[in-house]
Amino acid sequence: MRRVLVTGAAGFIGTAVVSALTEAGLEPVVLDSLRPDVHRDRTPPAGVVVGDVRDAELLDRLLPGTDVVVHLAAKVGLGVDIADMDDYVSSNDLGTAVLLRRCAAAGVVRFVQASSMVVYGEGRYTCPTHGLVPPGPRSVEALRRREFEPPCPVCGRALTPGLVTEGAPFDPRNTYAATKVAQEHLAGSWARETDGVAVSLRFHNVYGPGMPRDTPYAGVAARFLSSLDRGEAPQVFEDGGQRRDFVHVSDVARAVSAAVGSERPGHHAYNVGSGTVTTIGGMATALAEARGGLDPVVTGEFRLGDVRHITASSDLAREELGWSARVPLMDGVRGL
Repeated sequence: MRRVLVTGAAGFIGTAVVSALTEAGLEPVVLDSLRPDVHRDRTPPAGVVVGDVRDAELLDRLLPGTDVVVHLAAKVGLGVDIADMDDYVSSNDLGTAVLLRRCAAAGVVRFVQASSMVVYGEGRYTCPTHGLVPPGPRSVEALRRREFEPPCPVCGRALTPGLVTEGAPFDPRNTYAATKVAQEHLAGSWARETDGVAVSLRFHNVYGPGMPRDTPYAGVAARFLSSLDRGEAPQVFEDGGQRRDFVHVSDVARAVSAAVGSERPGHHAYNVGSGTVTTIGGMATALAEARGGLDPVVTGEFRLGDVRHITASSDLAREELGWSARVPLMDGVRGL
């Protein structure tokens, strides 16, 4: 196996993945649409094929001779408002469907794609009375009262958050999440019909050098960093106690490289997280300390599509892919 087509290859994660694959002795073919809501500089980097994964004719030129496809191209983030919905579905789901169809036509039977922790909705919770329970979406009224913790849906008691595993049911809470669920289902259907190998990597909160900055779709770490660089205090929503798993982009790139080598038939999904629980407020504080910036300000504001706690168990990736994260949070933050 040598030739790998990487979609979204000029992006934050894509750039790191291309480097990791090259270091592993593979030959990445890099494809990116350079969409303007992600790439402010639309000058194509050297070697990048500029094009959209929905362009079947372009794919038919690129796929012959390809051993595996790594599909990272997507419209990411929570979104701006409902007006984003059709673009998310077209970019993420139609794009994946076209790519999978052309892979089948070209005889490509190995496929790795970026999924996300957002497929789970809320993470794993236990009630002292009712055990493992799935909390429902938080109401606007409760959030306005600053009641941020989701209660037990049966008795209303406080819940204890834990680490979510790959067997948890899907519960997407926004349009982006729904498109990621659909991408996984599409990959599963493709793998069954082609006897192919499909891997969906459920990335948790990815951070690191080159994070997209100052766009409506930037991640929380990037938004905090942008505030600090402007000499402003990071604005932390809710009470800052939201639990997340921040994983360094270099670890994510290694996970993709490990998945490229998977030979298990069918579709398999893996969490890709650091294994360390960090709060949103904790990440803001760590970034402020690393940059010598202003202390974070907890605002109490909220976004309805956000979840309270979502942290990963990445044990399955360690067991089946031989991968685990290496970069401690403070080391990664100091490198930004």
